Amino acid sequence: MLRKIRIALAVLFFTAVTLLFLDFTGTLHTWLGWTAKIQFLPALLAMNFVVVAVLVLLTLLLGRVYCSVICPLGVFQDIVAWLSKRNRKKRYTYSPAKSYLRWGVLVVFIAVMALGVTSLAAIIAPYSAYGRIAGNLFAPVYALGNNLLAYVAERAGSYAFYEKEVWIRSIPTFIVAVATFVVIVALAWRGGRTYCNTICPVGTVLGFLSRFSWLKPVIDKSACIDCKSCVRKCKASCIDIENHRIDYSRCVACMDCIDTCPKGAVHYVHPKRSQASAAEGAKTGENTPDVSRRRFLTVAAAMTTTSMLKAQEMKVDGGLAVIEDKKIPERKTPIVPAGALSARHFANHCTACQLCVSECQNDVLRPASELSRFMQPEMSYERGYCRPECVRCSEVCPAGAIRPISVEEKSSTQIGHAVWVRENCIPLTDGVSCGNCARHCPSGAIQMVPSVPGDESSVRIPVVNVERCIGCGACENLCPARPFSAIYVEGNSVHRTV
Repeated sequence: MLRKIRIALAVLFFTAVTLLFLDFTGTLHTWLGWTAKIQFLPALLAMNFVVVAVLVLLTLLLGRVYCSVICPLGVFQDIVAWLSKRNRKKRYTYSPAKSYLRWGVLVVFIAVMALGVTSLAAIIAPYSAYGRIAGNLFAPVYALGNNLLAYVAERAGSYAFYEKEVWIRSIPTFIVAVATFVVIVALAWRGGRTYCNTICPVGTVLGFLSRFSWLKPVIDKSACIDCKSCVRKCKASCIDIENHRIDYSRCVACMDCIDTCPKGAVHYVHPKRSQASAAEGAKTGENTPDVSRRRFLTVAAAMTTTSMLKAQEMKVDGGLAVIEDKKIPERKTPIVPAGALSARHFANHCTACQLCVSECQNDVLRPASELSRFMQPEMSYERGYCRPECVRCSEVCPAGAIRPISVEEKSSTQIGHAVWVRENCIPLTDGVSCGNCARHCPSGAIQMVPSVPGDESSVRIPVVNVERCIGCGACENLCPARPFSAIYVEGNSVHRTV
């Protein structure tokens, strides 16, 4: 029963988090966005101490249920391990804990985080790793399926679906996602929860706490017949049946051992109570039933029903066509979204999970390739521009790298400023009038003036009012000059209010 409850909750959480990365309409975040914000590392970086405290208390009460229920990468490993048993009889065996490796990885992880290289630490962070897998590998397949439905529906005279462009936002990040996917699948296929108990820093921290959990799987020595059924089912390889001992730092509370024991010798109880019950059972000749199920159900129900959903406003789509075949200009300072406060704040808090990239409707956000900001999102305007009425990235960020911001605040936040490149401007190179940048500037920061002072008949060129420009990139995106725009946005290290 406990195993079925755990599986049901795990499926719900895993599906919810995965859909956040697959949904390109942005509608599901209203209902499911909280599942990303209760992940351990993002909540810690966002200084959401309420969530962190709940997860810690949950671990101290029930063990590592976070790893087996809430963490999407942990559930993904369980799915792979389950698939590995379909073609052959899977047998797990007990293996001693690799403590030096686990704690060594954690120390390096903390050191890298302390040095501010959060993007490199995020490579092994469980939620971020799964986010990159879902965003770079699963999302394109999902979008292609949608495009097929859109094609069929259009031929049938229906417009229930619309086509979504599929493209690789960053080749280095895509390669990392593929490599992570291969490693995780290989380890889970062969050894179950090997990644969780040897590499994952969150697993190491929660494993230390789970040593002191109130409820644990406990082996009743008097009822155990040493058949090793529980050992063969344990994906964490943490059951030492010879000594009737379980390594609780590696146990992820999957309940498989309880479900598979033919004699009911494994109970999910407090260890001291188990000893007292075993002694009483020895006197009466009866086995003690598992009485902790009701407690587990109560805590699990409380965990899933106390989440609060935040309403999301309708966003306006300007309907402007995307101009293709532009090249990225060389920016001295990268552009980070409004709400990030500064490039430094963004770099120190971003876990590179790619959720904001997946949710960006304007194809403005994409992972960076620079080593110091590797895989962390940056803004570029070849495929679209950052519409002032869209604040979706600030709503979905679970780590606090992009703080929640209103439409009014975004419209007055300068994330960068436009720079005009005279050599590329069409009125001067081709001798024709243009003014595209001025017409589409939402903040009115660009005006067209005569190229020859005092000569009203001369072609007009743009002049940028830096004090009014907010760096949205509409001018850069809609500039017809090729391959480089005649006007581009240079980022601000620290955002300012205009």
